Amino acid sequence: MNSSFLIAQISDLHLKAGGRLTYGIVDTLSALRRAVAHINASKQRPDVVIVSGDLVDFGHPDEYAVLKPELERLQMPFYLVPGNHDDREHLLAAFADQVYLPLSAQGPMDWVVEQYPVRLIGLDSTIPGEHGGQMDYRQLDWLDGQLSRRPDVPTVIVLHHPPFITGIGHMDREPFINAAAFERVIARHPQVERLLCGHLHRPMQRRFGGSVMCVCPGTSHQIVLDLDEAAPAHFNLEPAGYVLHRWHPEQGLVSHNAVFGEHEGPYPFYDANGLID
Repeated sequence: MNSSFLIAQISDLHLKAGGRLTYGIVDTLSALRRAVAHINASKQRPDVVIVSGDLVDFGHPDEYAVLKPELERLQMPFYLVPGNHDDREHLLAAFADQVYLPLSAQGPMDWVVEQYPVRLIGLDSTIPGEHGGQMDYRQLDWLDGQLSRRPDVPTVIVLHHPPFITGIGHMDREPFINAAAFERVIARHPQVERLLCGHLHRPMQRRFGGSVMCVCPGTSHQIVLDLDEAAPAHFNLEPAGYVLHRWHPEQGLVSHNAVFGEHEGPYPFYDANGLID
């Protein structure tokens, strides 16, 4: 049997510098350290880690200086896309040794990684200085060309902003620009197994262009699940999570929601007499 390929997806790290708490409450550095330790110690250790944006909180160079050594503690390669809290120029300066990233911050930080059983494509959905996301037409043409070049290779696309309305009002106020055109491109390429996103700090799934869009929870704080259109912009400290994507050439891609931290168990379902009563 062919072996599987494991992708761990984490998102929305929101790291700060100088030991500061994010929003004065959240210890995002300690949360990231727990996430890295958990991934490194996993029984089924991931082959790669994807970080789907909002790496730091304000895009400052000193925040990236804190982030870089923490991610380098991962015992497997990691791949980044920026989020709306990031700064392209400062991110590229900090991670100049990451050869898959573009050399210049003068445009979107799109990239392709080819050496794995699953092809990885990173898309920069950010609009500098804005909260919402987009795919401009040059990016869509580039993506269409990349997907057309290798139509038989299973592909995972990574971006920060989910291009759909979620029902969480305060996160939907700046709709994704060119979402319909983006979806049409995806629909032309059935080898796209997943689109991996962040931004929403909650696990979510949606059909998109014949594929599946998978939104990752945050490594620390989560956005409150309140579908009232007028709900305030609040977060809480629900259990932090990640998504583990398992690719197998005969079984396809399966995505598992998981949580960080220690929890009671595992307990058996069965004893010597069968199912425990």
